[in-house]
Amino acid sequence: MNAHDVVYVVDDDAASREAVVGLVREMGVEAHGFDSGEAMLEAYRGHRPACLVTDVRMLRMSGLELQEELQRRGYQLASVVLTGYAETAVTVRAIKNGAITLLEKPCKNLELWDAIRAALAQDAQQWRADSQRREVREKLDLLTPSEKEVLDLMLAGEANKVIANRLDVSVRTVEVRRQAIFTKMQADSVAKLVRMVVEAGV
Repeated sequence: MNAHDVVYVVDDDAASREAVVGLVREMGVEAHGFDSGEAMLEAYRGHRPACLVTDVRMLRMSGLELQEELQRRGYQLASVVLTGYAETAVTVRAIKNGAITLLEKPCKNLELWDAIRAALAQDAQQWRADSQRREVREKLDLLTPSEKEVLDLMLAGEANKVIANRLDVSVRTVEVRRQAIFTKMQADSVAKLVRMVVEAGV
């Protein structure tokens, strides 16, 4: 965990919601409580790392629908799902939606905190990976179309002479573009360049 962790608690039962918020704050982590999924969605601005703790059955949007709406909006929050009615179909759907676990109400404080801690750890790891991918994509966007052509052939393992022949340019031109690629991508070797692009998923 780190100082920037935030836990979002969504439950239309005020007593249950306040109990979870209180537990999280006792553990020194920032927590925000909401009485509906709609209220949480209106307030959430994409903060990461974070964890969602949500009840399944609520009067309006269900906890599972909240998970799915967050995903639809591009937020992959790790979550802990609470329910008074554990069913296999609900469990499967919750896990597919990014839940670390599904806990039956009432659950023990230690059990809940362990689940929240695991969710925060997972989200932090995913957040770092997402940040790295975003940074690589931003660097790739700095490349000119001609530099991207050279990069594609470099990643295919082609030598400078082959790249020059393929693009009908001089070897010197390829060398200049290669140097520009290394500078813009902040890479000091082809191996690092390949790893960055692969990890970015582009």
